[in-house]
Amino acid sequence: MNDPRVIVALDFSRAADALNLADRLAPQVCRLKVGKELFTAAGPQLVEKLMLKGFDIFLDLKYHDIPNTVANACKAAASLGVWMMNVHALGGRKMLMAAREAIPSGSTKLIAVTLLTSMDQDDLADIGLQGQPEEIVERLARLADDCALDGVVCSALETAHLRQLVGDHFILVTPGIRLAGGQADDQKRITTPRQAIQNGSSYLVIGRPITQADDPFLICQRLSEEIS
Repeated sequence: MNDPRVIVALDFSRAADALNLADRLAPQVCRLKVGKELFTAAGPQLVEKLMLKGFDIFLDLKYHDIPNTVANACKAAASLGVWMMNVHALGGRKMLMAAREAIPSGSTKLIAVTLLTSMDQDDLADIGLQGQPEEIVERLARLADDCALDGVVCSALETAHLRQLVGDHFILVTPGIRLAGGQADDQKRITTPRQAIQNGSSYLVIGRPITQADDPFLICQRLSEEIS
């Protein structure tokens, strides 16, 4: 079974740019992530067009609201036929349970964001969260697992510990991936693809190193070889 572990982040504001990049990639080497910017600009129609090209879609909208609102949003997203979607673990147990009940297990994968990889200790202090980033991520990952979610989004710096904690069944999706020698850009807790997989990541979310490459397909192919 084809199970590409690279998820390309389509961080564009126009549908045309996303579709053009998709035409330069292939479902055999990657999946695609549609986030807030692109979804706000282009809507569900773009998701459907990308799926018609054969790609699995990770709908990265990080739902975080009252339980009923999140449950209904999850139902709507699942009805698009996306491969995976996420909610924010900071929404708490009732919200996570409502999201899980809204989507039958075994259909669309449901994962939770723990802490954004752009956040560091100063950011946590600003919003009054006690403890080190890895302690908060662990608490939120345990909560997501307890609520029967399929996995979490986390930094690859936290994956090795989480993998021991939650076992092999749990999906660990890792953003903040940069190719060896690449730019960190706006991410603070980052690592390379090979390190992330060795640490226990299930899937890697990679944006600019692929989307800004001269040959995105070739980069995806090389990444697949590097992490297989």
